[in-house]
Amino acid sequence: MYKLINLYSDMQIMGLLGAAVVGGMVGRRSARRQMESMQKQAQQTQQAQQAQAQAQQAQAQAQQAQASTKTDPMQEIAKLGDLKAKGLLTEEEFQKMKANLIAKM
Repeated sequence: MYKLINLYSDMQIMGLLGAAVVGGMVGRRSARRQMESMQKQAQQTQQAQQAQAQAQQAQAQAQQAQASTKTDPMQEIAKLGDLKAKGLLTEEEFQKMKANLIAKM
């Protein structure tokens, strides 16, 4: 009878150990999945931040290019006046170009 109780006790301990091993494996698998999910999320966040930074950089470059192409209309009229004074523009050409610049203001 004592051996039977011992055997039953041993089986319970083995069952508990087996459950602990299985539980540990399940826990590791769950932890691994959670870690992989967190890594994917971090990677997606990083990619989104990089895309946003690139978009901001492109926008800044576009604004800079646009600002550099804008000139002061009064300076342009002064340049046209110089060209007219040098005889490179006729009065008619000067007036047309001046009207175009004033219309853009």
